[in-house]
Amino acid sequence: MRTMPDVSRDEVIARVRRIAGQLRGIEKMLEDGRNCEEIVMQFTAVREAVNSAGAMVLEAELQHCLLDGDPAERPEAVTRTLHTLLKFAR
Repeated sequence: MRTMPDVSRDEVIARVRRIAGQLRGIEKMLEDGRNCEEIVMQFTAVREAVNSAGAMVLEAELQHCLLDGDPAERPEAVTRTLHTLLKFAR
């Protein structure tokens, strides 16, 4: 896959930093002996945030390679992006 456009990359980096903060929060909750329901809710929020960030990367790839890329390279780009999407969906 090609490199993401700077604007998209910056937004994904910001999301990844927020996710890292959420994970540090979960670590603190575990250390503090917080209730399981609260911890699981935070894990759910992290999972959703990770899925959202991954979807942003895939969207940028689709936009960049498939719509803006070289038409001669599209069949290969479609195949590559499809394989990546299938891995992400697992």
